[in-house]
Amino acid sequence: MYGQTLSTAFANAGFKISTHVVAAGERSKSFTNVTTLCEDFARHGVDRQSFVVALGGGVVGDLAGFAAAIYYRGIPVVQIPTTVMAQVDSSVGGKTGINLTAGKNLVGSFHQPAAVLADVSTLSTLGRREWNEGFAEVIKYGVIRERELFSRLKRALQPLGPLIQRCVEIKASFVEGDERETKGTRALLNFGHTIGHAIENVAGYGTLLHGEAVALGMIAAAHISARCAGLPAEDLQEIESAIKQFDLPAKLPSELSRRRILKAVFADKKFVEGRIRFVVTPRLGTAVLVDNLTIKDLEFGLEAIEPAA
Repeated sequence: MYGQTLSTAFANAGFKISTHVVAAGERSKSFTNVTTLCEDFARHGVDRQSFVVALGGGVVGDLAGFAAAIYYRGIPVVQIPTTVMAQVDSSVGGKTGINLTAGKNLVGSFHQPAAVLADVSTLSTLGRREWNEGFAEVIKYGVIRERELFSRLKRALQPLGPLIQRCVEIKASFVEGDERETKGTRALLNFGHTIGHAIENVAGYGTLLHGEAVALGMIAAAHISARCAGLPAEDLQEIESAIKQFDLPAKLPSELSRRRILKAVFADKKFVEGRIRFVVTPRLGTAVLVDNLTIKDLEFGLEAIEPAA
């Protein structure tokens, strides 16, 4: 949709261009596609004076960013995100990666973009489902840092620019203090993602959009927070209401088993030294990382998103 416009602009500015198109969806985040991209780079003469531009959603950003990180041991990448999800979250922070059968983003690198260019006018061409899924991450920022975002979501979303800017500022503040997730503060961005990634994996990549799986993970994490961290009932209801506001799923697809999801949780990279690192919220606007949850606690969260019998 925007590739030719961008290629023409670069060509008119004197750059030599090669274009590499990948299929939409999480299945594209694979070793096969990384190999294909790197072979294409070599065939087109990409070298250390070159740079990669990732134009698209989070999958494109993760895949292109990882290819750029390992080609010639690292060449610059510019992120041009065109979805809500990518603009508020995945294009910022330097995490790149691909998926394995065992789990999401298990192979990757930290490779900060040279620039991130978020043009909110590109969001007008999103389908309703793709538009809605991005707001799962906006809701997450409200949970872990800024409760006021919930009020903003209830009001008119236009103009969208200031809301996206604020989300980027929030994410950047976490990344700045803990770029490589060694101190624990950046890990707070994983609220809803530990279970969300497991759901995404068990459902099969592409069945649920990333934001849809994260929405389910956030509801489960909110119920675990109520059980283990004292999250008030009204805050739990606020999270669930916001998720429903954007038509994001609140219940698991009936064919997904709790046992398989739990197994996928423990294959996740957030499982460290026999303990699951899990983000809970004691009240909206704050979050903490804990490592003392039990299987029963996780099952309690999953029960909250199981479909009615």
